[in-house]
Amino acid sequence: MTAVTPAPLSTATAPAAASAGAAPPSRSGGRSRLRTMAGFAFGAALLFAVAPLLLSDFRLALLAKYLCVAMVAVGIGIAWGRGGMLTLGQGVFFGLGGYAMAMHLKLADAGPGGMPDFMQLYGQLDELPLWWRPFASPWFALPATVLLPMAVAFGLGSLVFRRRVRGAYFAILSQALAAAMVILLIGQQGTTGGTNGLTDIKGFFGYDLDDPVNQRMVYFIIAGVLLALLALTRQLIQSRYGELLVAVRDGEERVRFLGYDPASVKLVAYVVAAGMAGLAGALFVPAVGIISPALIGIVPSIEFVIGVAVGGRATLLGPVLGAVAVAWARTALSERFPGTWTYLQGLLFVVVVAFLPGGLASLWALARRRDVGAQPARRGWSPLGRRRVERTEAA
Repeated sequence: MTAVTPAPLSTATAPAAASAGAAPPSRSGGRSRLRTMAGFAFGAALLFAVAPLLLSDFRLALLAKYLCVAMVAVGIGIAWGRGGMLTLGQGVFFGLGGYAMAMHLKLADAGPGGMPDFMQLYGQLDELPLWWRPFASPWFALPATVLLPMAVAFGLGSLVFRRRVRGAYFAILSQALAAAMVILLIGQQGTTGGTNGLTDIKGFFGYDLDDPVNQRMVYFIIAGVLLALLALTRQLIQSRYGELLVAVRDGEERVRFLGYDPASVKLVAYVVAAGMAGLAGALFVPAVGIISPALIGIVPSIEFVIGVAVGGRATLLGPVLGAVAVAWARTALSERFPGTWTYLQGLLFVVVVAFLPGGLASLWALARRRDVGAQPARRGWSPLGRRRVERTEAA
């Protein structure tokens, strides 16, 4: 049997472009890069200058928490928005990263040879469990916050995608994983803290988290990591792999016919999303000072997805804005309507999905299309040859 060489996704314009010679460079790519750079500059100014000046220490700590949720949303935007994989178990990867970081910080607070106080209270243990001991080293704990969730996602994804499990079945399976994770953590109360989780985390690599200055430092770290993840995500979705991932979402069998392996393409996106969730969980711990099963189960996983859906799952900034907006709304509504805020949150999700399937970001895209349609036609160069054509450009 001869090997099948994967065919490129689109080769129809290659001969025409080659025979046409060098066409004048398009200005659209330059404008797109300028808009992107301007957007990142605006976001950096907003996060690093405006927010610290306008918000109190308490509100800034809340914003740091929201930005951690936004990191998870960026990964869901890749897996669900670009790859079509509705994952309802990102709380598992968020929790793995969070527990890995919290275990190290608890051991650091206990000092050399010490152990967290809850182990003696709940588990009546005299010595540190073996599987806790590697987390005493930051050289093990820090990589584990990302690599451990990625390893779990790789194992699960390899099993699921090879068997072509997708759609609602994949969503249910990921949700079952979140439920199993919560049951496991609660059942091992003596070594995981049970329902309470790992609490009262006081230090962050030698910095006292009770000091407002150090809390602001943690916020700046979180904001910087979020911007870095957005930059990396933009490069990923605009690469050839990003195009292939969208092609798998829109026509998996067609991509397989061209010689590609859709399972491998989806697996990469799923693993990347898990790594982002793990990193978010690791940064969530010093920002909030706690990690517990209530923060990583089915409900938080669904709330992650709601934020992405509200913002716009197929865009770069939509998941971030949606996640921050939903998290802020949850805080505001729970303060004013403690008994009914969950219903209001669900109503928001239903309204957006029913009337704005593309999320709030689709409003911006709709406005741009209307603006483009209102522009007069201009003469320009065809990419297929040196001939004048009519085209319409946005201002």
